[in-house]
Amino acid sequence: MKDYHINIFFSEEDGGYIADIPDLTACSAFGSTPQEALEQVQLAKKAWIEAAQAEGKPVPPPNYRPAIYQSAS
Repeated sequence: MKDYHINIFFSEEDGGYIADIPDLTACSAFGSTPQEALEQVQLAKKAWIEAAQAEGKPVPPPNYRPAIYQSAS
């Protein structure tokens, strides 16, 4: 099964790492290390999906691919 792409980057402003899932609007998390940010965004992903399902909203399938992985057409 294809899973959601996760971006992880260091934020000077926040003084730590931010992880986000582009396919899930506003699904992001913070950590003091990349691993902590990843663990936190996995929890956020689970909560995001559960909340959407509880409200009867659609959960988008994993679709995002960074430009580096997209082939020219």
